[in-house]
Formats: sequence, structure tokens, C-alpha cells
Amino acid sequence: MSVKRVYIASDHAGYKVKKDLVDYLSIKLNLKVSDCGPYESSRVDYPDYANKVCIKVLKDEGSFGVLVCGSGQGMSIRANKFKGIRAALCWNEKIAVLSREHNHANVLCLGARMHDLKDIKSIAKAFFTAEEEGGRHLQRVKKLSKAT
Repeated sequence: MSVKRVYIASDHAGYKVKKDLVDYLSIKLNLKVSDCGPYESSRVDYPDYANKVCIKVLKDEGSFGVLVCGSGQGMSIRANKFKGIRAALCWNEKIAVLSREHNHANVLCLGARMHDLKDIKSIAKAFFTAEEEGGRHLQRVKKLSKAT
């Protein structure tokens, strides 16, 4: 596994899942995880926490991010506003693997209200054990970063 560091954050809806994922990623998957908040379950605005993770991922080459909100969609939309971030909203293991292999996703977005914790852990494991494929995918990934 070629993951240098994982930055993780959530909003209030994803707070419990985020806390569980910090332990799972660091203990079970042996990844270096940095929790970017929030640190309590009070209401927060998810774009603020997506910003924190994306800025760190962009500054720390080879790192990845995980963002958790109620649906995962808001975090994904915000994260993809950053040039160089390829955030993938993943709902099963297959899409998690494909987002890494084909799209070279560097941020995993998850919906805390969409899945149980067991499934979320399986999705995260699939994402972090998959490897980027080159070849035809590399040419397409380069096109993802071009402005329109």
C-alpha cells in the first residue's frame, strides 16, 4: 500500500463514523491518520472541514483524504472544487476500487447515513488497498484536471 498519510474530517452527521474510521484505518489498515475535526458532535458546516482536508492533501504529496457527512454528496461537491483533488463518493467496494484504479481518486467521500459501519469499513479498505492503474487511465486522469 503506497499511502503516505490520510487526513480525515466529517461534519456532525458523520462524526461517529469518522471517529470509528480513525481507529480502523490506523489500527487495522496500519495507516498514518490525522484527524482534522470536528472533535465533538455539535453542528458544523461540512464545507469548512472539506476545505481543511483538501488543503492538507494538496500540500502533502502522496497523502489522501477521507470526508464523511450524512450523504457524502456535500463533501464530494466541495472537495472537487479544489484543483488537484479527485474526490470520489463511494457507495460500495467496487466503485471504491475503480475510483482508485481508473480515476486515481485521492479523497474518499462517504455517507454516514447511507451505510452501516461494517460496509463503510469495507469501502474504505477497498479504496486504500487498490492501486492506480496507468496506461489509458493516466491519459484520462490528466484530462480530469483541465479547466473548461
